[in-house]
Amino acid sequence: MTENMFIIDCHGHHTIVPQAHLDYREKQKAHIADPSLPAPDKAKISDDEIRETIEANQLRLIRERGANMTIFSPRASRMEPHVGDADISMAWARACNDLIYRVTQLYPETFAGVCQLPQTPGGALDNSIFELERCVEELGFVGCNLNPDPSGGHWNAPPLTDPYWYGFYEKMIELNVPAMIHVSGSCNPAFHATGSYYIAADTNAFMQFIQGDLFKAFPDLRFIIPHGGGAVPYHWGRYRGLADMLDQPELATHVMQNVYFDTCVYHQPGIDLLFEVIDHKNILFGSEMLGAVRGIDPQTGLYFDDTKNYIDKLSIPNEVKADIFAGNARRVYPRLDSQLKARGL
Repeated sequence: MTENMFIIDCHGHHTIVPQAHLDYREKQKAHIADPSLPAPDKAKISDDEIRETIEANQLRLIRERGANMTIFSPRASRMEPHVGDADISMAWARACNDLIYRVTQLYPETFAGVCQLPQTPGGALDNSIFELERCVEELGFVGCNLNPDPSGGHWNAPPLTDPYWYGFYEKMIELNVPAMIHVSGSCNPAFHATGSYYIAADTNAFMQFIQGDLFKAFPDLRFIIPHGGGAVPYHWGRYRGLADMLDQPELATHVMQNVYFDTCVYHQPGIDLLFEVIDHKNILFGSEMLGAVRGIDPQTGLYFDDTKNYIDKLSIPNEVKADIFAGNARRVYPRLDSQLKARGL
């Protein structure tokens, strides 16, 4: 039984936001298209406007579906690091992160912040390091979303094992925060954003980790690969075999001491496979609610993204479910664990 378990959803996005926030972004884009237009000031948004969007959507569903807390970040498809220059990206990231912060202040018992990074295609990561530090140390955020392809689907960034990323990784370790690997919207028509691009990016990240030796250099790094790990669990034998062909160690020691998957898999057979293949210590409960798939599955009558239902149906011990629903998240996000302990949880 899971009625008395504390449940943390590791993967939530602020998908429905006050209109003024969206208007600000459109003014930014207009300024990009015509620099003679003034750069817009950040939107003025009241607490009541934030409450209206949150209480009718994420907060309502968290309560209806039996969770307690969501690790919350800006809407992934709207992060758009491929839009504008470094200044635009920084201004947009700060606006999105400040909005997340306000949600966490209005509902501190329910939402923990994870930040968007001001990445730009081909750009340095100095702004991302600065914004991560601001969000963690000043705003109390517990992690970040790291985009392995800021180009929006053209794949011209160095692999995640490249020294290009090392300064950012050092800051992650210093601050003791993990990163969820998460791309944004696709500007390449060959990639549907949520059906193709997201899953491809998850899979690419895992293969990059196999090919490199990142975790020898940074043994304390922690990454969450969302959407159930992309194609990885389904092709686990392929990746084990490729690691062997590349003369790399077993995945259990080479990658899986540092990499975790969430449960954003929207049917029971997929969840069954995930738990059959991946050690439960590497799985965090997540739903991506409200996210890529919001409808009701006509085969079950349940919402596709109500992933708690799938886990409830697994024949696994309650102590394992407790790890999936909260224990693993508290281990991977130690700053969240500290915040919860301070509240007596």
